Amino acid sequence: MRAEARVVAEYDGRGGTRLAVLRGESPLLPRRTGRPADGGVTVHLVGGAAGPLRGDELRLDVVVGPGARLEMLSVAASLALPGRAAPPSRLTVTASVAAGGTLRWSPEPLIAAAGCDHDVVTRVDVAEGGTLLWRDDLVCGRHREASGAVRADTLIRYGGAVLYRHELAVGPGAPGWDGAAVLGGGRAIGTVVMAGPELPEPAVLGPDAASMRLAGPGLLATAVGEDIRQVKTALDAVGLAPLSQAC
Repeated sequence: MRAEARVVAEYDGRGGTRLAVLRGESPLLPRRTGRPADGGVTVHLVGGAAGPLRGDELRLDVVVGPGARLEMLSVAASLALPGRAAPPSRLTVTASVAAGGTLRWSPEPLIAAAGCDHDVVTRVDVAEGGTLLWRDDLVCGRHREASGAVRADTLIRYGGAVLYRHELAVGPGAPGWDGAAVLGGGRAIGTVVMAGPELPEPAVLGPDAASMRLAGPGLLATAVGEDIRQVKTALDAVGLAPLSQAC
């Protein structure tokens, strides 16, 4: 399966945000679901089909213009599944935020079902003066199930300079996975990257979670846990603040 989706948010000239483009193909179906009090727009991704399955090629492009405020969520977790003998499934997410724009990305977790083989490539560019909150959560397998193979490659730039670059591999074939060297025995991990002119102070968020400054106008919060509930408890204070207070 090949599918693409695109969301473009623009300032409407009256203190609010309008969606200039909102289109997608199953299983990437964006739907406008709300309008926060600050004049922004909330869009949920709706899964219109099972997957991703091996061989699937999915792409999502998000553009936030000057002065626009966009919140991207999902109605449910994304479940990477095994499939026929084929290359790994792949989801490519690109996002750009203009000066004065705000993007808050906080979908439900990705679950790596046993036998899956999935790549996630994320590229985010934020202009000087833009604001970003980018959250990703990963669960290694369903309940009492071994983890599938997932490789996540994330690059976030701010003002043209690299702010955050991270690669994570879990499941069969991941270096150190059999020896619990990747997550220290944990089965869930979450990260929040914040970028912009106003940031909270770094803090210890729990026994297996913390936040720290990045080399630039950014903050990174990370949590590892036995299940996603522990991760959410640690990161929700950072990753689920209202859009107007998120960054």
